[in-house]
Amino acid sequence: MHVIAFASQKGGSGKTTLAGHVAVEAERQGWGPVALMDTDPQGSLSQWWNVREADAPFFARASEAGLKADLDRLKSGGVRLVVIDTPPAITSTIQHVIQMADLVVIPTRPSPHDLRAAGATVQLCEEIDKPLVFTINGASPRARITTEAAIALSHHGAVAPTVVHQRIDFASSMIDGRTVMEVAGKSKSQAEIAELWTFLEKRLSGDTTSPLLHSNQSLRGAA
Repeated sequence: MHVIAFASQKGGSGKTTLAGHVAVEAERQGWGPVALMDTDPQGSLSQWWNVREADAPFFARASEAGLKADLDRLKSGGVRLVVIDTPPAITSTIQHVIQMADLVVIPTRPSPHDLRAAGATVQLCEEIDKPLVFTINGASPRARITTEAAIALSHHGAVAPTVVHQRIDFASSMIDGRTVMEVAGKSKSQAEIAELWTFLEKRLSGDTTSPLLHSNQSLRGAA
């Protein structure tokens, strides 16, 4: 069983939206059973799941036994992937989640405030010796700062080669418990999530040779 934690000290980074979308896409691509867990006291991910009609991925509520016991229970039940949303702050909860994770995804919007905030999460991952990847989220099309932000992040860790852009279909689909992959028609947003999951899947499988952003390259879709 693999565990992905979405973590960011900065509120509004899009952790919850990406966690839900990645879990659904993983299930769609044959990685089920996939379980979602919400460790954020705001409970945004659980609220989204509560209005969701589809049964998968399923939601695993935290028990008094603690996170390790909960993960052991899910593993023994045949779950292949657990996606965990975390609080928008460096707390004892997020430290514990990162300790249990196989991969930490740090969603980062291309802004100076988000770039500065990412440092605390990076430091925590380094202290615990956990692999991390950045994903540029909520970007404006053709904005130069997107590429500049990604290059800056690439000096501190792997950066997913596909940008997730700011689009209304992300928000509108989440209102009733869906994702952009589950609405009618095809969109660029669907392709971005599919490419992001492909990248994360390879990292989980130990493939660190999959395409990354390097300091002399531009991110796909950012220019």
